[in-house]
Amino acid sequence: MADLTLINPHFVPPLDPSFRPAVLANRAFRAEVEASRVGVPLVIGLERTGGTLSRFETVVFPENHPRAGANLRYVERLLKFLLWQRGGWKVYIGGPRSIGEHIRRTYAPAGPRAFDYHFMGEQVYQHPFTVVICDPDDVPPEHESEKALGRHLEGCRIGFDLGASDLKVSAVIDGEPIFSTEIVWEPRQQSDPQYHYEKILSALQLAASKLPRVDAIGGSSAGVYVDNRPMVASLFRGVPAERYGEVRELFARIRQAMGDVPLEVINDGEVTALAGSMSLEDNAVLGIALGSSQAAGYVTASGRLTDWLNELAFAPVDYQPDAPVDEWSGDRGVGALYFSQQAVFRLAPRVGITIPTGVPDADKLKFVQQKLEAGDEGTAQIWQTIGVYLGYAVAHYADFYDLKHVLILGRVTSGRGGALILHEAGRVLHGEFPDLAARIHLQLPDEKSRRVGQSIAAASLPELGSGQ
Repeated sequence: MADLTLINPHFVPPLDPSFRPAVLANRAFRAEVEASRVGVPLVIGLERTGGTLSRFETVVFPENHPRAGANLRYVERLLKFLLWQRGGWKVYIGGPRSIGEHIRRTYAPAGPRAFDYHFMGEQVYQHPFTVVICDPDDVPPEHESEKALGRHLEGCRIGFDLGASDLKVSAVIDGEPIFSTEIVWEPRQQSDPQYHYEKILSALQLAASKLPRVDAIGGSSAGVYVDNRPMVASLFRGVPAERYGEVRELFARIRQAMGDVPLEVINDGEVTALAGSMSLEDNAVLGIALGSSQAAGYVTASGRLTDWLNELAFAPVDYQPDAPVDEWSGDRGVGALYFSQQAVFRLAPRVGITIPTGVPDADKLKFVQQKLEAGDEGTAQIWQTIGVYLGYAVAHYADFYDLKHVLILGRVTSGRGGALILHEAGRVLHGEFPDLAARIHLQLPDEKSRRVGQSIAAASLPELGSGQ
């Protein structure tokens, strides 16, 4: 069967010569269709809550073309990216019927993308995941939702961030943090949601004790949040399914206990992007955090937040057939394995590093980073490889986001590593994508300003008088 043509990158990752960037394969496919002069339109629609809908338009080969088989892989990878970037429980495939049928078989309860089927349908949007096969003209019109969350600095506010190993909380008065602390907790091991409730409430009460009053509370956490409800979040992975309803109402209970002040909780990637936008005093910002996994968030060109998922950890960036497999989703070549400590652990053996066992992942990362800081050039190749990955991924992301700034942060970027990643990514952009290099500013935020900025950005989420 005809398949996508995979393109060798001009810049080869030192430790991964088989890397085949998604952006190059996609661009080669579109160029091939255009050169054939017989391309037909394909429109993908992704419907979410409240009738919001994203559209993505491209071109493919007609059904009877000798290269029509390549359509299937191209559109499946494209849809996979869009699902995790934007979200959706109902997918419209407007184009050749063979493509729609392939997507329907693939994103089925027992299909290769069963994880995505169940995650998007049952867990996030609580609707049966549905694939609608139709003509391009029958895909509904775009209806995006943007929200002016954040940038509210007035009053006495609490900002918090829920991490996997610590809970950060800050007290902020008129945009200035007056108190900040980190509280150790173990949320992922807990099966009783009351643990999470009491820990978070106690932290908020501690911050409140430093303020003359509490006007609003804003927070961030890894996971998918819809209307302040954690639909899926690794912090609550220990909670059994029959009690997950309590998790979804967790922040409504906390808000009530804190006096019914305005409260907003969103994905931590969104707060990172908002903090970056506030710090840069500019918009069209994509924030990418390289931590235990890959987190991302986006501020639009108009300075607003969307209802998109921006879960780029599950978005494919590498099309090589033997790309590493993500243990959760079962898919290959997705962001979490390229832009997180998982990438460091995967690449370390290739330079002869044996990572200690029986210690937390944070200590494993520090072990490798210590070798990097000591000047070991073999270890440096790990971060150079991640940097090459990132350069091609930023070009890929630019096909889906309107970008002016890309901020990279997180534990993997600490110390010497951040500069290595930035340098290599910059080389890729200037060498293969000069048009993008001229308009996208790729940068590392200052560590101190990032931490302070994150707490202020979280605290700034609710608008005063926005009680719900």
